[in-house]
Amino acid sequence: MHVLILGGTTEARRLAGLLHGTPGLALTSSLAGRVANPRLPPGEVRVGGFGGAEGMAGWLREHAVDALVDATHPFAGTISSNAASAAALAQVPLLALRRPGWVPVEGDAWHEAGSLEAAARLLPGLGRRVFLTTGRMGLAAFAHLDDLWFLVRSVDAPEPPFPARMEVLLDRGPFTLDGERELLRRHRVDVLVTKDSGAAATAPKLTAAREAGVPVIVVRRPPAPEGVPEVTTPEAAARWVMRHPVRGTP
Repeated sequence: MHVLILGGTTEARRLAGLLHGTPGLALTSSLAGRVANPRLPPGEVRVGGFGGAEGMAGWLREHAVDALVDATHPFAGTISSNAASAAALAQVPLLALRRPGWVPVEGDAWHEAGSLEAAARLLPGLGRRVFLTTGRMGLAAFAHLDDLWFLVRSVDAPEPPFPARMEVLLDRGPFTLDGERELLRRHRVDVLVTKDSGAAATAPKLTAAREAGVPVIVVRRPPAPEGVPEVTTPEAAARWVMRHPVRGTP
């Protein structure tokens, strides 16, 4: 049995760890290659794109993949759409492993935005010193906001276009609550921008913002492909994989 896992997320690595070493199971993890030094999962790893849905479908057929798990980031909408189309073309069972989104609690001052551009439009009315945690991709949406100062946190250094008044913090989660409190205090942050990526590793910033009375702009997730079954834990995904027989067998 050959299983392909899409994604370099924590959940994808956890799933690979659960499946690796299972007798009779060949495992391949596919990483997009957008991070210079990714944390590698156990098992076989490929890096780079497939060339769209048709290219992925061809790869699935060529490598006799029996089950496909989309464990990409919740904002990787293009690859999730391609995975759904490729699975249908190659007639390979597909499961989406999606971490739950964040839910506001009492005391949160959240402002939802449907895109990075919408978040940029909200910013001038909420603060002047911005903690931007949406990653290095998409900074162009904020590049025109010359009157605001940005603290941009990302794993790798961003490339232009980006805001003129910007300090870059290269770091990778998980982050601690004490660390996030100190970050907001030291940089006098008065507004936070984040994607609803979910997961505990980056959630402490939300608690720190709530404690400090800092408003948060939360960018909503793109819609998931219709008709694809979803689970929220690597353990559930592993059980799904093991229930699927090798293609061509009863």
